Amino acid sequence: MRKTQYFILSAIFCCLLQTTKVVAQTNEPRHKIAIFVPLYLDSAFDYNDEYRYSKNVFPKFINPGLEFYEGAQLALDSLNKEKAQLEVFVFDTKSIKETLTQQLNNADMEGIELIIANCSSAEVKIFAEAGLRKNIPVINVNLPNDGGAVANPFFVVLNPTLRTQCEGIYKHLQKYYSLDPIIIFRKKGQLEDRIKTYFDDFGKSTAAVPLKIKYVELTDSFTVNQLKPFLDTTNQTMCIAGSLDENFGKKLTQQLAALHKQKYLATVMGMPTWDGIAFNKPEYKGIEIIYSTPFYNAKTDKASQSITRQFNKTLFARPSDMVFRGYEVTFRFARMLLQYGRDISSNLANKSTKVFTDFDIQPVLSKQNMTLDYFENKKLYFLKWQDGTLKGIY
Repeated sequence: MRKTQYFILSAIFCCLLQTTKVVAQTNEPRHKIAIFVPLYLDSAFDYNDEYRYSKNVFPKFINPGLEFYEGAQLALDSLNKEKAQLEVFVFDTKSIKETLTQQLNNADMEGIELIIANCSSAEVKIFAEAGLRKNIPVINVNLPNDGGAVANPFFVVLNPTLRTQCEGIYKHLQKYYSLDPIIIFRKKGQLEDRIKTYFDDFGKSTAAVPLKIKYVELTDSFTVNQLKPFLDTTNQTMCIAGSLDENFGKKLTQQLAALHKQKYLATVMGMPTWDGIAFNKPEYKGIEIIYSTPFYNAKTDKASQSITRQFNKTLFARPSDMVFRGYEVTFRFARMLLQYGRDISSNLANKSTKVFTDFDIQPVLSKQNMTLDYFENKKLYFLKWQDGTLKGIY
């Protein structure tokens, strides 16, 4: 696997020396797309274009960007088979030769009609401002961060912000658990305070009956005995981890699972950071675990199965979620660009180009003057772990 990754990275390096990837080379006009992804090529190759590590060593920090690129390349291969008129430029956001600002001002950016950005927290604002300045739609594919975008009809957040996630959780609780006791277990912290504020705000503004929520603050060393007074052996209690801290969430779930063995009835719901936790371990057995995510792919469709087969055949491994993300975003928005051209920003909510997930891209309005600030995906899936098995429930 590592040796294969090395050869893939080497191939990418050679391609990026030429800067462009061209799909369907014909004399017809082509739509231009720029894909920005953290590949760390300058960290992997020296000035003599030699790989810095031994061929059986592959640094883990390169994986997420490489996996996204692999998915994007598969999408471009599919579009190439359809003779799509596209010209795609790939930029390494971790280049030490050019800053991100310099890359965005690169001559190759002339005529670009769409930017797909797999970015870091420090880069979100730069991408948002570049999109507004150049009148180019920017798709922020991975971070739940709006970059402070204001009056920017060219910026799209695919991974919903914390506010949207909390609103989605609140509505889910209203729909399915409004009659159950609801406890939000939290720890001290600014993000925890923000989560509480969001829930309180939704409770004040909801058109439906507001939830009766009890907040319980725990220390880092909390024990099952501190949780027990808030649970019952005859009535189900909905317990929510009101923190983005994964360790807090895992500990809370483990201890609630232990109490479940003592006949205490509870369901636990977590924050979006739980998407990366493997709850199929023995310490979580018995308790029902729910969390929300905007990116859910059951991998039962033909495209997913084809990607999985190709990875098994060439890399002897299963594709990661980031591979599917790279494929989906590239294929979906490239198709939209082909369909709508420069008018793509006015058609972001169109769902005809669905690949794996049901994005619900909606305008986010300023509370001050009700004008458009940016676009955001509002769709959330709710997934449930039960005794080591994960399935979608909404």
